[in-house]
Amino acid sequence: MRVHQSIENYDHKEQSSVLTIGTFDGVHIGHQKIIERLNEIKDGTHEKSMILTFFPHPRMVLDHSNDIRMLTTMDEKIQLLEKFGLNELIIEPFTEEFSNLTALEFVRNILVRQLHLKKLVIGYDHHFGKNREGNFEQLMEYGELYDFRVEKISAQEIEKVSVSSTKIRRAIESGDMETANKYLGYHYLLTGTVIKGQGFGRKINFPTVNLDIKETYKLIPKKGVYVVKVNFESKTSFGIMNIGYRPTVGGTGQTIEIHLLDFKGDLYGKNMQVEVLKRLREENKFKSIEDLAQQIAKDEKTAREWLMKFK
Repeated sequence: MRVHQSIENYDHKEQSSVLTIGTFDGVHIGHQKIIERLNEIKDGTHEKSMILTFFPHPRMVLDHSNDIRMLTTMDEKIQLLEKFGLNELIIEPFTEEFSNLTALEFVRNILVRQLHLKKLVIGYDHHFGKNREGNFEQLMEYGELYDFRVEKISAQEIEKVSVSSTKIRRAIESGDMETANKYLGYHYLLTGTVIKGQGFGRKINFPTVNLDIKETYKLIPKKGVYVVKVNFESKTSFGIMNIGYRPTVGGTGQTIEIHLLDFKGDLYGKNMQVEVLKRLREENKFKSIEDLAQQIAKDEKTAREWLMKFK
């Protein structure tokens, strides 16, 4: 999959495309259905399968009062989309000027003239253009005018609940990782760099690595203790992760700390990706350091027992 940081940088504009459009935050199972259909249509043709997405998220640009958090960073989104065998991913910078394109201008000037659209696959609730004025019916009209086909994917449902990025965000914010991961179709990811902490965990015989996530827009799960799978330098380990403020030792800022169950080594400065598997408990303030250490030992035992079934 080739990645282009803008439509302007896309350098194969002469070849017609099978295209879908959207922010694809989370690349969840509903998105995956659209992409699978995109590839089905593309197979057997000379057209390229293509996703046109946007960064920042339109709501970040148009609604400054909205402190929305994203399920995926752009690097994570690219990583997830890589698995689907797409030809092209275009990441168009979203600006207020871009948002003022009318539905007709967007279709005519960008999709048809620049991306040579021949087939468009969209979700059931897709809107586009200035003030989200464009809809499926308009796309059908434009398709007849500019000679492209449009196909709409119906709402995907799990146990009669339609999947959406918003519902997944709510699940993660409440710590319900089982529901979030079911809707995502994979384990929720946290990607960052290992930084030095205060070394407190090592003093109580539970050393931890501290994960720093540079993207401030990334959604962090609810405070608490989680079972995680950790990937770094082509290695895999499991661990218990605490998200919170470390009230027992007088912590002030939120940290993400991971105690690896079966790994010893120096990871400072290394990139790490964490798969969040299950929430074990709330973050608590304990009466003593000894009580905290005892609870971490219990958490480790619980995590190992759960992982025996998970593996």
